[in-house]
Amino acid sequence: MESANNYIVIVNPVTLGLNGLSLGSDETEIVCINFLVTNITSLEALSLHQYFVKPDGIDTNENLLSDIINNCYSSISHEKVIEGNILKDAIHKFDKEVASKLEGKFTLLTDGQLPIRQCIFPEAWRKNIILPEYMYRFHDLRKEFSSMYPNVIVNSIEDMINHLGLKLNEAQDVGVREVYDMRNIIIRLLQQGHKFHEPEVVQSQLEQGIISKHDEINPNCSVRARGLPWQASDQDIADFFIGLNIAKGGVALCLSSQGRRNGEALLLFETEDHRDMALKRHKHHLGSRYIEVYKASGDDFLNVAGGSNAEAQEFLSRGGQVIIRMRGLPYDATSIQVIDFFKQGDVSSDVFEQENGILFVRKHDGKATGDAFVLFKSENDAQKALQKHKEVIGSRYIELFRSTTAEVQQVLNRSAENKSNNSNNSKSNTPAPLLQGQQMPLLPGNGQLSVLPQQLITSGTKRDCIRLRGLPYEAQVEAILEFLEEHGKCIVYQGIHMVYNSQGQPSGEAFIQMNSEQSASQAALFKHHKFMNFGKKQRYIEVFQCSGMDMNFFLTGANQQPIQSSLPLKHPSHLGLLQTGINSSGINLPFASQIGMDSPALINSLHVAPQPNPLLFPNTAELQNYQSAQLPWNPQQLIHPLYLPQHQPPQQPTQHSLNNSAALQANLAPLRLGLQQQILPHPHLNPNVVPRFPIFSFNPQLMPAPQQNMALPHPSVSSCGKRSFHQAFNSPSVPSTASNKRNNVSFPSITANATMYANPIGDSGSRLSNPNIPPQPQFNQ
Repeated sequence: MESANNYIVIVNPVTLGLNGLSLGSDETEIVCINFLVTNITSLEALSLHQYFVKPDGIDTNENLLSDIINNCYSSISHEKVIEGNILKDAIHKFDKEVASKLEGKFTLLTDGQLPIRQCIFPEAWRKNIILPEYMYRFHDLRKEFSSMYPNVIVNSIEDMINHLGLKLNEAQDVGVREVYDMRNIIIRLLQQGHKFHEPEVVQSQLEQGIISKHDEINPNCSVRARGLPWQASDQDIADFFIGLNIAKGGVALCLSSQGRRNGEALLLFETEDHRDMALKRHKHHLGSRYIEVYKASGDDFLNVAGGSNAEAQEFLSRGGQVIIRMRGLPYDATSIQVIDFFKQGDVSSDVFEQENGILFVRKHDGKATGDAFVLFKSENDAQKALQKHKEVIGSRYIELFRSTTAEVQQVLNRSAENKSNNSNNSKSNTPAPLLQGQQMPLLPGNGQLSVLPQQLITSGTKRDCIRLRGLPYEAQVEAILEFLEEHGKCIVYQGIHMVYNSQGQPSGEAFIQMNSEQSASQAALFKHHKFMNFGKKQRYIEVFQCSGMDMNFFLTGANQQPIQSSLPLKHPSHLGLLQTGINSSGINLPFASQIGMDSPALINSLHVAPQPNPLLFPNTAELQNYQSAQLPWNPQQLIHPLYLPQHQPPQQPTQHSLNNSAALQANLAPLRLGLQQQILPHPHLNPNVVPRFPIFSFNPQLMPAPQQNMALPHPSVSSCGKRSFHQAFNSPSVPSTASNKRNNVSFPSITANATMYANPIGDSGSRLSNPNIPPQPQFNQ
């Protein structure tokens, strides 16, 4: 054999699925590989080697496989594929029959990048096949052609043949025909004086590197991979994109707010062509999981992988090839303990540069987090170190994970940012002026950050504030002013309060103090559900009018414990209890104002005036007139009897609920006469209507939808045993005659703008009556 430059081996794989420009994009298996050995000195084709490959992942049923093959290349027969070798044996056979005879002094040539990068390498990785070294270098025929004819656009072998004025080969087998056409193109180019360029190189291993936030990178070379197993390392991700060249330090694992991997990664490739090939691996599989691959910008990659922390930069510049992350260390662990941890036992490994190769992660206050990064010189040392996963230091077991330079910088950057934020918060508790957008962060309840001084937060029931919900997390004061437009002119000085969660992260909410109730009302009316444009984001914003008391209660907790109720009600109209009668019984029943509290004002109203029973008023207008006469009350606290929950199918009463009902009736029996004395003298009471006393409890979800003049179920309606819940709620009827005669009581039909009573004993079951309860006493009217 003459020299390494005298031979070209043309390679053309054929798959069961897509070929041509989509080769390898569907993860289908190779069924045939064609090799044509050509002497570029004598311009002769020396030998053709065709290897049929039996696929592993498909049923070899004759009819099924024949249909698949016929849909691809009709010249490949079912029998040849069934009798073929597996891919590993086919490559080994070529290596033995051809490559060894050429003594490795040849270079592969393919039609574009796809046959090697997208087809052979990914399938070999999936099948755990180690490819020979000569597979890592190849010539791209299309690039060679484009260097001779830069103004000609070609998408296939046929395009190049036509441009050169050559004749297409007439072989029946399409794969064989294409390798001979490629040989003819090469010969014509060589005859025209073409010199081959340096061969394309396939990256054999992932290289670590340090990325700075100030680095300039190609904005069109990044992708985002999503759906990765949480334990996937940078090497696992590089293996998924095997065949493509990833830039140095180009794998960045994304971390959650807790510092854990979240199943996403950003990658930076060497060229745009490699990025485009990576996008074609969308929904390819890593193990049993499919991975989503999307475009990403250069800024996206730098935000994750870039760092500016001097300590991280110094640690990463020491030159260790592999980084391992340790988790679960004792807080007082030392470098010596870490070195001994990897040295002890049957499998030992040396930490690169000893103590200088260990970096402990610390919080902003200098306290240890229990994490550390350790450098190792070689892949072999790292594999030995990883075998100590879940071994112990002292009484703590240690978790070990392969890490990346990007992960080191993310963790250290986050620690530094937290330190900076806490430093800034400790300098001043006074917010900056409104237009500077530097308001202090507010946290609902007992947050960990400082909140505005109490004197800067308004109070009272005047509804001169608005609440914004759904803000982009990056939005600041300027964005809010732009969103409110002319309504922003009505904001008081230092009146914008951004709300942060307990971790110090934006919650997407803000409270704004306006100069009047009218201004707040107009802002809520015209800006509710309008869109805020923030960068590339467009979010619709919810805007609600509220009072200073509401805002204060939400932001500071108001130092009041909310009253617990077993009923999931959200409006005071769901209750109609008389406060005086209930308090005198000693039974702890919730009042109307205690359910669905919107602000502390509703709680305070309990001490001002009792809530009326809506059943005592023949219509809604008179009830509202009565309430309006209670001067200390806020008009927003009026009970509206028509606000009732939607009707749902009833539930069967339990024995427990029946027993509770009997006990409740016995406790309330002494109050009935007192209740009668309070009801009868009322000027609005119709003497022919007896209001239903809360002897029996109902699940709030069982009440019917609001309607005018709706009939209420009578307390004894179920005691006759012949009426359903549906009938009781939806038909204005009177209990049966037998029931009336037995109790010797006349019960007229009860109609009203209905409200309902609470379940005072907290039982979630529904019930109307208990037949074991003695009949009600007569009322002398």
